[in-house]
Amino acid sequence: MLLTETAPVAPPVAGRRRRLRTFTAHEWTQAVIMSVLLAVSMIWLAPPYVRWLMSAGTAPLDPASPVRTIIGDGGDPTGQSWQIAWTGHALLHDIGRLWNTNLFHPEPYGLAYTDSLLGYAPFGFVGGGPDAAVLRYNVVFVLAFALAFLGGYALVRQLGGNWIGAAAAGAAFAYAPWRYGHDGHLNILSSGGIALALAMLARGHGWSFTDGYRPERTRPGWVAAGWLTAAWQISLGFGIGLPFAYVLAGVCLVAAGGWLLRGRPSLGRRVLLADAGGLLVFLGVTGYLAQIYQSVRDLHPQIERSWDYVALFSPTWKGLLTAPRPSLPWGDWHEPARQAMGNAPNEKVLLCGFLLYALAAAGLVISIWTIRQRVLLAAGIVLGVLLAIGTNGPLYKLVYLYLPGFDGTRTPGRLILWPTLLLGVLAAGLLTQLCRRAAAMTREGYARTAAQVVTVPLLAVLLFEGMPKLDHVPVRIAPAVMAEAHAPLMVLPSDEGIDLNIALWSTAGFPTMVNGAAGITTPEHHGIRELMKTFPSPQSQQKLREIGVRTVVVVREYVVGTPYELVLNAPATPGVTRRDVGADILYTLD
Repeated sequence: MLLTETAPVAPPVAGRRRRLRTFTAHEWTQAVIMSVLLAVSMIWLAPPYVRWLMSAGTAPLDPASPVRTIIGDGGDPTGQSWQIAWTGHALLHDIGRLWNTNLFHPEPYGLAYTDSLLGYAPFGFVGGGPDAAVLRYNVVFVLAFALAFLGGYALVRQLGGNWIGAAAAGAAFAYAPWRYGHDGHLNILSSGGIALALAMLARGHGWSFTDGYRPERTRPGWVAAGWLTAAWQISLGFGIGLPFAYVLAGVCLVAAGGWLLRGRPSLGRRVLLADAGGLLVFLGVTGYLAQIYQSVRDLHPQIERSWDYVALFSPTWKGLLTAPRPSLPWGDWHEPARQAMGNAPNEKVLLCGFLLYALAAAGLVISIWTIRQRVLLAAGIVLGVLLAIGTNGPLYKLVYLYLPGFDGTRTPGRLILWPTLLLGVLAAGLLTQLCRRAAAMTREGYARTAAQVVTVPLLAVLLFEGMPKLDHVPVRIAPAVMAEAHAPLMVLPSDEGIDLNIALWSTAGFPTMVNGAAGITTPEHHGIRELMKTFPSPQSQQKLREIGVRTVVVVREYVVGTPYELVLNAPATPGVTRRDVGADILYTLD
Protein backbone atom coordinates (compact mmCIF):
# COMPACT_ATOMS: atom_id res chain seq x y z
CA MET A 1 0.00 0.00 0.00
CA LEU A 2 1.32 3.45 -0.89
CA LEU A 3 1.11 6.12 1.73
CA THR A 4 0.82 9.73 0.64
CA GLU A 5 1.04 12.85 2.70
CA THR A 6 -1.85 15.26 2.57
CA ALA A 7 -1.72 18.93 3.46
CA PRO A 8 -3.52 19.84 6.65
CA VAL A 9 -7.03 21.06 6.00
CA ALA A 10 -7.78 24.52 7.36
CA PRO A 11 -10.68 24.58 9.80
CA PRO A 12 -13.88 25.76 8.09
CA VAL A 13 -14.23 28.71 10.50
CA ALA A 14 -10.68 29.89 9.79
CA GLY A 15 -11.29 29.59 6.06
CA ARG A 16 -14.45 31.66 6.27
CA ARG A 17 -12.67 34.32 8.31
CA ARG A 18 -9.86 34.48 5.78
CA ARG A 19 -12.33 34.89 2.91
CA LEU A 20 -14.19 37.57 4.88
CA ARG A 21 -10.96 39.47 5.53
CA THR A 22 -10.06 39.24 1.85
CA PHE A 23 -13.51 40.47 0.86
CA THR A 24 -13.56 43.40 3.29
CA ALA A 25 -10.01 44.40 2.35
CA HIS A 26 -10.83 44.58 -1.34
CA GLU A 27 -10.83 48.10 -2.76
CA TRP A 28 -14.33 47.86 -4.19
CA THR A 29 -15.83 46.58 -0.95
CA GLN A 30 -14.27 49.50 0.87
CA ALA A 31 -15.39 51.91 -1.84
CA VAL A 32 -19.01 50.75 -1.52
CA ILE A 33 -18.91 50.99 2.28
CA MET A 34 -17.33 54.43 2.24
CA SER A 35 -19.80 55.65 -0.39
CA VAL A 36 -22.73 54.69 1.83
CA LEU A 37 -21.19 56.00 5.06
CA LEU A 38 -20.29 59.30 3.40
CA ALA A 39 -23.81 59.70 1.99
CA VAL A 40 -25.44 58.95 5.35
CA SER A 41 -23.15 61.48 7.03
CA MET A 42 -23.49 64.24 4.44
CA ILE A 43 -27.18 63.91 3.61
CA TRP A 44 -28.88 62.59 6.72
CA LEU A 45 -26.78 62.99 9.86
CA ALA A 46 -25.01 66.29 9.20
CA PRO A 47 -27.89 68.71 8.40
CA PRO A 48 -29.48 68.82 11.90
CA TYR A 49 -26.07 69.41 13.50
CA VAL A 50 -25.17 71.98 10.85
CA ARG A 51 -28.31 73.97 11.65
CA TRP A 52 -27.55 73.72 15.36
CA LEU A 53 -23.95 74.91 14.90
CA MET A 54 -25.00 77.77 12.62
CA SER A 55 -27.35 78.99 15.34
CA ALA A 56 -24.45 78.97 17.85
CA GLY A 57 -26.26 76.32 19.84
CA THR A 58 -29.42 78.36 20.34
CA ALA A 59 -31.64 76.21 18.12
CA PRO A 60 -32.80 72.83 19.43
CA LEU A 61 -30.72 69.88 18.30
CA ASP A 62 -33.39 67.69 16.73
CA PRO A 63 -32.13 64.66 14.79
CA ALA A 64 -34.57 63.95 12.00
CA SER A 65 -36.89 60.95 12.11
CA PRO A 66 -36.63 58.87 8.91
CA VAL A 67 -40.34 58.01 9.22
CA ARG A 68 -41.89 61.32 10.29
CA THR A 69 -39.77 63.69 8.21
CA ILE A 70 -38.85 63.75 4.54
CA ILE A 71 -35.74 65.26 2.94
CA GLY A 72 -36.14 68.43 0.91
CA ASP A 73 -39.66 69.80 1.19
CA GLY A 74 -43.18 68.56 1.73
CA GLY A 75 -44.08 68.74 -1.97
CA ASP A 76 -42.41 66.72 -4.72
CA PRO A 77 -40.73 64.25 -2.32
CA THR A 78 -44.11 63.11 -0.99
CA GLY A 79 -45.29 62.55 -4.55
CA GLN A 80 -42.14 60.62 -5.40
CA SER A 81 -42.49 58.49 -2.28
CA TRP A 82 -45.92 57.54 -3.65
CA GLN A 83 -44.36 56.69 -7.04
CA ILE A 84 -41.90 54.21 -5.54
CA ALA A 85 -44.63 52.69 -3.39
CA TRP A 86 -47.08 52.45 -6.31
CA THR A 87 -44.65 50.83 -8.74
CA GLY A 88 -43.68 48.22 -6.17
CA HIS A 89 -47.34 47.55 -5.33
CA ALA A 90 -48.37 47.33 -8.99
CA LEU A 91 -45.58 44.96 -9.99
CA LEU A 92 -46.48 42.62 -7.14
CA HIS A 93 -50.26 42.82 -7.14
CA ASP A 94 -51.68 44.46 -10.28
CA ILE A 95 -49.08 44.82 -13.03
CA GLY A 96 -51.76 45.62 -15.59
CA ARG A 97 -52.40 48.92 -13.80
CA LEU A 98 -48.75 49.91 -13.55
CA TRP A 99 -49.10 53.00 -15.73
CA ASN A 100 -52.81 53.57 -15.02
CA THR A 101 -52.31 54.41 -11.37
CA ASN A 102 -54.74 54.87 -8.51
CA LEU A 103 -54.36 58.64 -9.02
CA PHE A 104 -55.58 60.87 -11.87
CA HIS A 105 -58.84 58.90 -12.24
CA PRO A 106 -60.21 58.38 -14.85
CA GLU A 107 -57.23 59.27 -17.06
CA PRO A 108 -54.68 56.67 -18.27
CA TYR A 109 -50.87 56.69 -18.04
CA GLY A 110 -50.78 58.71 -14.80
CA LEU A 111 -47.36 57.30 -13.91
CA ALA A 112 -45.95 58.75 -17.15
CA TYR A 113 -46.98 62.31 -16.33
CA THR A 114 -43.47 62.70 -14.93
CA ASP A 115 -40.31 60.59 -14.63
CA SER A 116 -41.60 57.25 -13.37
CA LEU A 117 -38.71 56.18 -11.06
CA LEU A 118 -39.61 52.67 -12.22
CA GLY A 119 -36.12 51.40 -11.48
CA TYR A 120 -36.74 51.92 -7.77
CA ALA A 121 -39.81 49.65 -7.78
CA PRO A 122 -38.04 46.81 -5.88
CA PHE A 123 -37.83 49.10 -2.84
CA GLY A 124 -41.62 49.24 -2.95
CA PHE A 125 -41.89 45.49 -2.47
CA VAL A 126 -41.28 45.88 1.27
CA GLY A 127 -43.66 47.54 3.69
CA GLY A 128 -46.91 49.39 3.17
CA GLY A 129 -48.60 52.65 4.05
CA PRO A 130 -47.35 56.24 4.36
CA ASP A 131 -44.77 55.55 7.09
CA ALA A 132 -43.08 52.87 5.00
CA ALA A 133 -43.27 55.12 1.92
CA VAL A 134 -41.51 57.98 3.72
CA LEU A 135 -38.82 55.72 5.19
CA ARG A 136 -38.32 54.10 1.79
CA TYR A 137 -37.94 57.48 0.09
CA ASN A 138 -35.39 58.71 2.63
CA VAL A 139 -33.32 55.56 2.21
CA VAL A 140 -33.39 55.80 -1.58
CA PHE A 141 -32.52 59.51 -1.43
CA VAL A 142 -29.36 58.81 0.56
CA LEU A 143 -28.42 55.84 -1.61
CA ALA A 144 -28.74 58.00 -4.74
CA PHE A 145 -25.83 60.12 -3.48
CA ALA A 146 -23.87 57.02 -2.49
CA LEU A 147 -24.28 55.56 -5.98
CA ALA A 148 -23.25 58.86 -7.61
CA PHE A 149 -20.04 58.91 -5.55
CA LEU A 150 -19.33 55.25 -6.31
CA GLY A 151 -20.00 55.81 -10.03
CA GLY A 152 -17.59 58.73 -10.25
CA TYR A 153 -14.99 56.80 -8.26
CA ALA A 154 -15.30 53.70 -10.45
CA LEU A 155 -15.08 55.68 -13.69
CA VAL A 156 -11.84 57.44 -12.76
CA ARG A 157 -10.27 54.28 -11.41
CA GLN A 158 -11.06 52.55 -14.71
CA LEU A 159 -9.65 55.47 -16.69
CA GLY A 160 -6.38 55.16 -14.76
CA GLY A 161 -6.53 57.57 -11.81
CA ASN A 162 -5.47 56.64 -8.28
CA TRP A 163 -7.88 56.30 -5.37
CA ILE A 164 -7.51 59.91 -4.21
CA GLY A 165 -8.23 61.26 -7.68
CA ALA A 166 -11.15 58.84 -8.00
CA ALA A 167 -12.54 59.95 -4.63
CA ALA A 168 -12.29 63.58 -5.75
CA ALA A 169 -14.21 62.80 -8.94
CA GLY A 170 -16.83 60.91 -6.94
CA ALA A 171 -17.17 63.79 -4.48
CA ALA A 172 -17.49 66.31 -7.31
CA PHE A 173 -20.11 64.26 -9.12
CA ALA A 174 -22.19 63.37 -6.05
CA TYR A 175 -21.92 66.54 -3.95
CA ALA A 176 -21.62 69.41 -6.43
CA PRO A 177 -23.50 72.40 -4.91
CA TRP A 178 -25.91 72.70 -7.85
CA ARG A 179 -27.38 69.29 -7.02
CA TYR A 180 -29.01 70.63 -3.86
CA GLY A 181 -31.17 72.92 -5.96
CA HIS A 182 -32.90 69.66 -6.91
CA ASP A 183 -33.37 68.41 -3.35
CA GLY A 184 -37.01 67.70 -4.24
CA HIS A 185 -36.19 65.97 -7.53
CA LEU A 186 -35.02 62.43 -6.85
CA ASN A 187 -35.21 61.72 -10.57
CA ILE A 188 -32.49 64.31 -11.23
CA LEU A 189 -30.31 63.35 -8.27
CA SER A 190 -30.33 59.69 -9.33
CA SER A 191 -27.40 59.99 -11.72
CA GLY A 192 -25.01 57.41 -10.30
CA GLY A 193 -25.98 54.79 -12.85
CA ILE A 194 -24.64 57.02 -15.62
CA ALA A 195 -21.04 57.08 -14.39
CA LEU A 196 -21.19 53.49 -13.17
CA ALA A 197 -22.45 52.18 -16.53
CA LEU A 198 -19.70 54.03 -18.40
CA ALA A 199 -17.10 52.61 -15.98
CA MET A 200 -18.42 49.07 -16.40
CA LEU A 201 -18.52 49.29 -20.18
CA ALA A 202 -14.97 50.65 -20.31
CA ARG A 203 -13.76 47.90 -17.99
CA GLY A 204 -15.58 45.21 -19.92
CA HIS A 205 -13.98 46.36 -23.17
CA GLY A 206 -10.50 46.56 -21.63
CA TRP A 207 -10.17 50.29 -22.25
CA SER A 208 -8.72 53.13 -20.18
CA PHE A 209 -7.15 56.55 -20.67
CA THR A 210 -3.74 55.42 -19.50
CA ASP A 211 -3.44 52.09 -21.34
CA GLY A 212 -5.82 52.42 -24.27
CA TYR A 213 -7.42 49.23 -25.53
CA ARG A 214 -6.01 46.03 -24.01
CA PRO A 215 -7.76 42.95 -25.49
CA GLU A 216 -6.39 40.70 -22.74
CA ARG A 217 -8.34 42.78 -20.21
CA THR A 218 -11.78 42.41 -21.78
CA ARG A 219 -14.45 41.05 -19.46
CA PRO A 220 -17.81 40.05 -21.01
CA GLY A 221 -19.49 40.05 -17.60
CA TRP A 222 -18.68 43.70 -17.06
CA VAL A 223 -19.94 44.51 -20.55
CA ALA A 224 -23.30 42.93 -19.75
CA ALA A 225 -23.40 44.62 -16.34
CA GLY A 226 -22.70 47.98 -17.97
CA TRP A 227 -25.62 47.68 -20.38
CA LEU A 228 -27.96 46.47 -17.65
CA THR A 229 -26.95 49.40 -15.43
CA ALA A 230 -27.56 51.79 -18.33
CA ALA A 231 -31.01 50.26 -18.87
CA TRP A 232 -31.79 50.63 -15.15
CA GLN A 233 -30.72 54.28 -15.28
CA ILE A 234 -33.05 54.92 -18.20
CA SER A 235 -35.90 53.26 -16.30
CA LEU A 236 -35.74 56.00 -13.67
CA GLY A 237 -36.86 58.56 -16.23
CA PHE A 238 -35.93 60.61 -19.26
CA GLY A 239 -35.20 63.82 -17.33
CA ILE A 240 -31.51 62.92 -17.28
CA GLY A 241 -31.91 59.59 -19.05
CA LEU A 242 -32.63 61.12 -22.46
CA PRO A 243 -29.26 62.98 -22.70
CA PHE A 244 -27.56 59.84 -21.34
CA ALA A 245 -29.04 57.77 -24.16
CA TYR A 246 -27.70 60.21 -26.75
CA VAL A 247 -24.28 60.35 -25.06
CA LEU A 248 -24.14 56.56 -24.98
CA ALA A 249 -25.03 56.45 -28.68
CA GLY A 250 -22.21 58.92 -29.38
CA VAL A 251 -19.74 56.86 -27.34
CA CYS A 252 -20.70 53.76 -29.32
CA LEU A 253 -20.20 55.55 -32.63
CA VAL A 254 -16.79 56.87 -31.57
CA ALA A 255 -15.76 53.46 -30.25
CA ALA A 256 -16.89 51.78 -33.49
CA GLY A 257 -14.98 54.35 -35.54
CA GLY A 258 -11.84 53.83 -33.49
CA TRP A 259 -12.18 50.07 -33.84
CA LEU A 260 -12.38 50.37 -37.64
CA LEU A 261 -9.46 52.82 -37.86
CA ARG A 262 -7.27 50.51 -35.79
CA GLY A 263 -7.73 47.62 -38.18
CA ARG A 264 -10.63 45.95 -36.37
CA PRO A 265 -8.74 44.32 -33.50
CA SER A 266 -10.34 41.19 -32.07
CA LEU A 267 -12.84 41.82 -29.28
CA GLY A 268 -13.65 38.19 -28.65
CA ARG A 269 -16.85 36.34 -29.35
CA ARG A 270 -18.09 36.53 -25.75
CA VAL A 271 -17.62 40.29 -25.62
CA LEU A 272 -19.55 40.73 -28.86
CA LEU A 273 -22.36 38.52 -27.56
CA ALA A 274 -22.46 40.51 -24.31
CA ASP A 275 -22.63 43.74 -26.32
CA ALA A 276 -25.38 42.42 -28.54
CA GLY A 277 -27.48 41.07 -25.68
CA GLY A 278 -26.91 44.09 -23.45
CA LEU A 279 -27.68 46.52 -26.24
CA LEU A 280 -30.92 44.70 -27.00
CA VAL A 281 -31.97 44.98 -23.36
CA PHE A 282 -31.06 48.66 -23.27
CA LEU A 283 -32.92 49.41 -26.51
CA GLY A 284 -35.86 47.32 -25.36
CA VAL A 285 -36.23 49.22 -22.10
CA THR A 286 -35.68 52.57 -23.79
CA GLY A 287 -38.12 51.77 -26.59
CA TYR A 288 -40.79 50.49 -24.21
CA LEU A 289 -40.62 53.62 -22.06
CA ALA A 290 -40.47 55.89 -25.11
CA GLN A 291 -43.65 54.28 -26.43
CA ILE A 292 -45.46 54.92 -23.12
CA TYR A 293 -44.41 58.55 -23.00
CA GLN A 294 -45.26 59.01 -26.67
CA SER A 295 -48.75 57.74 -25.91
CA VAL A 296 -49.08 60.49 -23.32
CA ARG A 297 -47.93 63.06 -25.87
CA ASP A 298 -50.42 61.75 -28.41
CA LEU A 299 -53.23 62.13 -25.89
CA HIS A 300 -52.01 65.50 -24.62
CA PRO A 301 -50.04 67.30 -27.34
CA GLN A 302 -50.03 70.48 -25.25
CA ILE A 303 -47.27 69.06 -23.03
CA GLU A 304 -44.66 69.96 -25.66
CA ARG A 305 -42.51 72.76 -24.25
CA SER A 306 -42.44 75.84 -26.45
CA TRP A 307 -39.17 77.66 -27.07
CA ASP A 308 -40.43 80.64 -25.05
CA TYR A 309 -41.36 78.34 -22.18
CA VAL A 310 -37.88 76.77 -22.14
CA ALA A 311 -36.43 80.31 -22.09
CA LEU A 312 -38.18 80.97 -18.76
CA PHE A 313 -36.18 78.16 -17.16
CA SER A 314 -32.85 78.63 -18.96
CA PRO A 315 -29.88 79.66 -16.78
CA THR A 316 -27.37 82.36 -17.65
CA TRP A 317 -23.59 82.34 -17.33
CA LYS A 318 -24.00 83.72 -13.79
CA GLY A 319 -25.58 80.43 -12.81
CA LEU A 320 -22.15 78.77 -13.01
CA LEU A 321 -21.10 80.90 -10.04
CA THR A 322 -24.31 80.64 -8.02
CA ALA A 323 -25.26 77.99 -5.47
CA PRO A 324 -28.75 76.95 -4.27
CA ARG A 325 -30.08 77.80 -0.83
CA PRO A 326 -29.26 74.39 0.76
CA SER A 327 -25.52 74.77 0.00
CA LEU A 328 -23.78 75.16 3.36
CA PRO A 329 -20.76 77.27 2.28
CA TRP A 330 -22.48 79.45 -0.33
CA GLY A 331 -26.27 79.23 0.05
CA ASP A 332 -26.81 82.34 2.19
CA TRP A 333 -24.15 84.40 0.42
CA HIS A 334 -25.72 83.78 -2.97
CA GLU A 335 -29.29 84.67 -2.00
CA PRO A 336 -29.23 88.06 -3.81
CA ALA A 337 -27.89 86.39 -6.98
CA ARG A 338 -30.68 83.79 -6.88
CA GLN A 339 -33.36 86.43 -6.41
CA ALA A 340 -32.06 88.24 -9.48
CA MET A 341 -32.66 85.10 -11.55
CA GLY A 342 -36.43 85.50 -11.45
CA ASN A 343 -38.68 82.45 -11.54
CA ALA A 344 -37.47 78.95 -10.56
CA PRO A 345 -33.97 80.00 -9.42
CA ASN A 346 -33.13 76.48 -8.25
CA GLU A 347 -33.41 75.34 -11.87
CA LYS A 348 -30.86 77.98 -12.87
CA VAL A 349 -28.07 77.55 -10.32
CA LEU A 350 -25.19 75.64 -11.88
CA LEU A 351 -22.29 75.97 -9.42
CA CYS A 352 -20.16 72.83 -9.63
CA GLY A 353 -17.75 74.06 -6.94
CA PHE A 354 -15.13 76.79 -6.93
CA LEU A 355 -12.39 74.42 -5.79
CA LEU A 356 -13.44 71.96 -8.49
CA TYR A 357 -13.10 74.71 -11.10
CA ALA A 358 -9.61 75.49 -9.80
CA LEU A 359 -8.52 71.85 -9.71
CA ALA A 360 -9.86 71.20 -13.20
CA ALA A 361 -8.10 74.31 -14.56
CA ALA A 362 -4.83 73.18 -12.99
CA GLY A 363 -5.52 69.72 -14.39
CA LEU A 364 -5.28 71.16 -17.89
CA VAL A 365 -1.61 71.89 -17.17
CA ILE A 366 -0.55 69.15 -14.73
CA SER A 367 -2.12 65.74 -15.18
CA ILE A 368 -1.59 62.07 -15.84
CA TRP A 369 -3.92 62.40 -18.82
CA THR A 370 -2.36 63.13 -22.19
CA ILE A 371 -2.65 66.59 -23.73
CA ARG A 372 -5.09 65.24 -26.28
CA GLN A 373 -7.28 63.75 -23.56
CA ARG A 374 -7.24 67.01 -21.60
CA VAL A 375 -8.24 68.99 -24.68
CA LEU A 376 -11.12 66.60 -25.36
CA LEU A 377 -12.27 66.81 -21.72
CA ALA A 378 -12.14 70.61 -21.87
CA ALA A 379 -14.08 70.60 -25.15
CA GLY A 380 -16.71 68.38 -23.58
CA ILE A 381 -17.03 70.74 -20.62
CA VAL A 382 -17.49 73.76 -22.89
CA LEU A 383 -20.04 71.91 -25.00
CA GLY A 384 -21.95 70.78 -21.91
CA VAL A 385 -22.03 74.29 -20.45
CA LEU A 386 -23.24 75.81 -23.73
CA LEU A 387 -26.09 73.30 -23.75
CA ALA A 388 -26.86 73.76 -20.04
CA ILE A 389 -27.54 77.48 -20.42
CA GLY A 390 -30.34 76.62 -22.83
CA THR A 391 -31.79 79.49 -24.82
CA ASN A 392 -29.02 81.78 -23.54
CA GLY A 393 -26.45 79.84 -25.54
CA PRO A 394 -25.96 79.12 -29.24
CA LEU A 395 -26.32 75.32 -29.23
CA TYR A 396 -29.42 74.25 -27.33
CA LYS A 397 -31.78 75.11 -30.17
CA LEU A 398 -30.10 72.46 -32.32
CA VAL A 399 -30.92 69.66 -29.87
CA TYR A 400 -34.36 71.17 -29.21
CA LEU A 401 -35.23 71.09 -32.91
CA TYR A 402 -33.46 67.97 -34.16
CA LEU A 403 -33.10 65.45 -31.31
CA PRO A 404 -36.39 63.68 -30.46
CA GLY A 405 -37.53 64.19 -26.90
CA PHE A 406 -35.80 67.47 -26.09
CA ASP A 407 -38.88 69.50 -27.01
CA GLY A 408 -40.55 67.97 -23.96
CA THR A 409 -37.78 69.03 -21.56
CA ARG A 410 -38.39 72.06 -19.39
CA THR A 411 -35.03 72.80 -17.81
CA PRO A 412 -31.78 72.75 -19.83
CA GLY A 413 -29.79 73.48 -16.66
CA ARG A 414 -29.92 69.81 -15.71
CA LEU A 415 -27.35 69.16 -18.43
CA ILE A 416 -24.73 70.64 -16.08
CA LEU A 417 -24.44 67.03 -14.86
CA TRP A 418 -22.10 66.28 -17.77
CA PRO A 419 -19.65 69.17 -17.27
CA THR A 420 -19.58 68.23 -13.58
CA LEU A 421 -18.49 64.69 -14.39
CA LEU A 422 -15.82 65.86 -16.85
CA LEU A 423 -14.53 68.49 -14.40
CA GLY A 424 -14.14 65.70 -11.87
CA VAL A 425 -12.14 63.62 -14.34
CA LEU A 426 -9.82 66.56 -15.03
CA ALA A 427 -9.37 67.18 -11.30
CA ALA A 428 -8.64 63.49 -10.77
CA GLY A 429 -5.83 63.63 -13.35
CA LEU A 430 -4.25 66.51 -11.43
CA LEU A 431 -4.48 64.85 -8.00
CA THR A 432 -3.10 61.58 -9.30
CA GLN A 433 -0.14 63.40 -10.82
CA LEU A 434 0.45 65.36 -7.61
CA CYS A 435 0.56 62.08 -5.72
CA ARG A 436 3.16 60.72 -8.12
CA ARG A 437 5.33 63.82 -7.93
CA ALA A 438 5.14 63.98 -4.14
CA ALA A 439 6.08 60.32 -3.91
CA ALA A 440 8.98 60.77 -6.35
CA MET A 441 10.39 63.66 -4.31
CA THR A 442 10.25 61.76 -1.01
CA ARG A 443 12.63 59.16 0.23
CA GLU A 444 11.61 55.53 0.33
CA GLY A 445 9.17 54.63 3.08
CA TYR A 446 7.48 58.04 3.17
CA ALA A 447 6.19 58.27 -0.39
CA ARG A 448 2.63 57.27 0.41
CA THR A 449 2.42 59.64 3.35
CA ALA A 450 3.80 62.52 1.31
CA ALA A 451 1.29 61.91 -1.47
CA GLN A 452 -1.59 61.94 0.99
CA VAL A 453 -0.36 65.06 2.77
CA VAL A 454 -0.42 66.91 -0.56
CA THR A 455 -3.76 65.69 -1.86
CA VAL A 456 -6.05 64.57 0.98
CA PRO A 457 -6.59 68.15 2.28
CA LEU A 458 -7.78 69.13 -1.21
CA LEU A 459 -10.23 66.23 -1.15
CA ALA A 460 -11.47 67.32 2.29
CA VAL A 461 -12.05 70.90 1.11
CA LEU A 462 -13.84 69.60 -1.97
CA LEU A 463 -16.19 67.63 0.27
CA PHE A 464 -16.72 70.61 2.56
CA GLU A 465 -17.74 72.78 -0.39
CA GLY A 466 -20.29 70.11 -1.22
CA MET A 467 -21.84 69.98 2.25
CA PRO A 468 -25.58 70.71 2.38
CA LYS A 469 -27.94 72.09 5.00
CA LEU A 470 -30.95 70.16 3.76
CA ASP A 471 -34.35 70.53 5.38
CA HIS A 472 -36.02 67.51 6.95
CA VAL A 473 -39.67 68.46 6.75
CA PRO A 474 -42.33 66.89 9.01
CA VAL A 475 -44.76 64.78 7.01
CA ARG A 476 -48.47 65.57 7.33
CA ILE A 477 -50.38 62.61 8.71
CA ALA A 478 -53.50 61.52 6.85
CA PRO A 479 -56.72 62.66 8.57
CA ALA A 480 -59.04 60.02 10.01
CA VAL A 481 -61.67 60.77 7.37
CA MET A 482 -59.47 59.18 4.70
CA ALA A 483 -59.87 55.76 6.30
CA GLU A 484 -63.68 56.01 6.03
CA ALA A 485 -63.85 57.12 2.40
CA HIS A 486 -64.81 54.61 -0.27
CA ALA A 487 -63.09 54.65 -3.66
CA PRO A 488 -63.29 56.08 -6.22
CA LEU A 489 -63.09 59.38 -4.40
CA MET A 490 -62.15 63.04 -4.68
CA VAL A 491 -60.32 64.98 -1.96
CA LEU A 492 -60.81 68.71 -1.61
CA PRO A 493 -59.04 71.00 -2.05
CA SER A 494 -57.04 69.87 -5.06
CA ASP A 495 -54.00 71.60 -6.50
CA GLU A 496 -50.41 70.79 -7.46
CA GLY A 497 -49.07 71.13 -3.93
CA ILE A 498 -51.83 69.55 -1.86
CA ASP A 499 -52.33 66.59 -4.19
CA LEU A 500 -48.73 65.51 -3.61
CA ASN A 501 -49.50 65.02 0.09
CA ILE A 502 -52.75 63.26 -0.77
CA ALA A 503 -50.78 60.93 -3.05
CA LEU A 504 -48.67 59.90 -0.06
CA TRP A 505 -51.80 59.27 2.01
CA SER A 506 -53.11 57.03 -0.75
CA THR A 507 -50.30 54.52 -0.15
CA ALA A 508 -52.58 53.14 2.58
CA GLY A 509 -54.38 50.74 0.28
CA PHE A 510 -54.04 52.76 -2.96
CA PRO A 511 -57.70 53.79 -3.33
CA THR A 512 -58.66 55.10 -6.75
CA MET A 513 -59.02 58.89 -6.67
CA VAL A 514 -59.25 61.88 -8.96
CA ASN A 515 -56.44 63.74 -7.20
CA GLY A 516 -52.92 63.71 -8.57
CA ALA A 517 -50.06 66.08 -9.32
CA ALA A 518 -47.14 65.67 -11.72
CA GLY A 519 -45.04 67.40 -14.33
CA ILE A 520 -48.08 68.00 -16.51
CA THR A 521 -51.69 68.94 -15.77
CA THR A 522 -54.09 67.77 -18.43
CA PRO A 523 -57.07 69.95 -19.47
CA GLU A 524 -59.45 67.28 -18.15
CA HIS A 525 -57.77 67.24 -14.74
CA HIS A 526 -57.69 71.03 -14.56
CA GLY A 527 -61.34 71.20 -15.55
CA ILE A 528 -62.42 68.86 -12.76
CA ARG A 529 -60.47 70.88 -10.22
CA GLU A 530 -62.13 74.10 -11.33
CA LEU A 531 -65.60 72.57 -11.34
CA MET A 532 -65.13 71.11 -7.87
CA LYS A 533 -64.73 74.63 -6.49
CA THR A 534 -68.53 74.79 -6.81
CA PHE A 535 -69.22 71.48 -5.05
CA PRO A 536 -71.92 70.38 -4.24
CA SER A 537 -73.44 72.19 -7.19
CA PRO A 538 -75.55 70.08 -9.61
CA GLN A 539 -72.87 70.47 -12.29
CA SER A 540 -70.12 69.14 -10.01
CA GLN A 541 -72.30 66.23 -8.91
CA GLN A 542 -73.09 65.34 -12.51
CA LYS A 543 -69.40 65.31 -13.44
CA LEU A 544 -68.50 63.09 -10.48
CA ARG A 545 -71.25 60.62 -11.37
CA GLU A 546 -70.07 60.54 -14.98
CA ILE A 547 -66.61 59.38 -13.90
CA GLY A 548 -67.93 56.97 -11.26
CA VAL A 549 -67.03 58.96 -8.14
CA ARG A 550 -69.48 58.81 -5.24
CA THR A 551 -67.31 60.03 -2.35
CA VAL A 552 -65.86 63.48 -1.67
CA VAL A 553 -63.55 64.19 1.25
CA VAL A 554 -63.11 67.74 2.50
CA VAL A 555 -59.97 68.36 4.59
CA ARG A 556 -60.82 71.47 6.60
CA GLU A 557 -57.21 72.40 7.36
CA TYR A 558 -56.40 72.60 3.67
CA VAL A 559 -59.69 74.08 2.46
CA VAL A 560 -59.71 77.19 4.65
CA GLY A 561 -58.52 80.19 2.67
CA THR A 562 -58.91 78.53 -0.73
CA PRO A 563 -61.62 78.85 -3.44
CA TYR A 564 -62.97 75.52 -2.16
CA GLU A 565 -63.82 77.01 1.25
CA LEU A 566 -67.49 77.56 0.36
CA VAL A 567 -68.06 73.81 0.61
CA LEU A 568 -67.69 74.00 4.41
CA ASN A 569 -71.00 75.84 4.80
CA ALA A 570 -72.79 74.62 1.69
CA PRO A 571 -76.57 74.13 2.17
CA ALA A 572 -78.13 70.69 2.05
CA THR A 573 -78.36 69.43 -1.49
CA PRO A 574 -80.61 66.65 -2.83
CA GLY A 575 -78.68 63.53 -3.69
CA VAL A 576 -75.74 64.27 -1.34
CA THR A 577 -75.24 63.06 2.23
CA ARG A 578 -72.88 64.97 4.53
CA ARG A 579 -71.16 63.50 7.58
CA ASP A 580 -68.62 65.20 9.82
CA VAL A 581 -65.61 63.07 10.76
CA GLY A 582 -63.65 64.99 13.34
CA ALA A 583 -62.80 68.37 11.85
CA ASP A 584 -63.30 67.10 8.31
CA ILE A 585 -66.29 66.28 6.13
CA LEU A 586 -67.30 63.18 4.18
CA TYR A 587 -69.79 63.66 1.36
CA THR A 588 -71.52 60.70 -0.27
CA LEU A 589 -73.42 60.95 -3.53
CA ASP A 590 -76.57 58.84 -3.49
